[in-house]
Amino acid sequence: QVQLAESGGGLVQDGGSLRLSCAASGRIFSTYGMGWFRQAPGKEREFVAAIRWSDGRPYYADFEKGRFTISREYSKNTMFLQMNSLKPEDTAVYYCAAARGGRVLTTIDVYDYWGQGTQVTVSS
Repeated sequence: QVQLAESGGGLVQDGGSLRLSCAASGRIFSTYGMGWFRQAPGKEREFVAAIRWSDGRPYYADFEKGRFTISREYSKNTMFLQMNSLKPEDTAVYYCAAARGGRVLTTIDVYDYWGQGTQVTVSS
């Protein structure tokens, strides 16, 4: 079984920055990609960003408009999300996810493993 652990969330002011980390451990036999999703109270879980593990190709949600950057340390099974120019509407629990296989990484259904989430709060 694979375990995912997120860290790096917290409270920041409007326009501030945070860097989230996700470390995978356990019986990892293959990884197609990893991604970040977020969920605000009363809202559906939505896609934020993802990265294809083989070559590091990134995928981003349209709302980011260049504010976020996803990266990974291939040999350490670790993924990062650098978030700049944060807005109050970015407030949510951010979840790390990993996919064993697939052709797309922007939808929830392709992911096999999920972390417990880390809270991001942006105040105005």
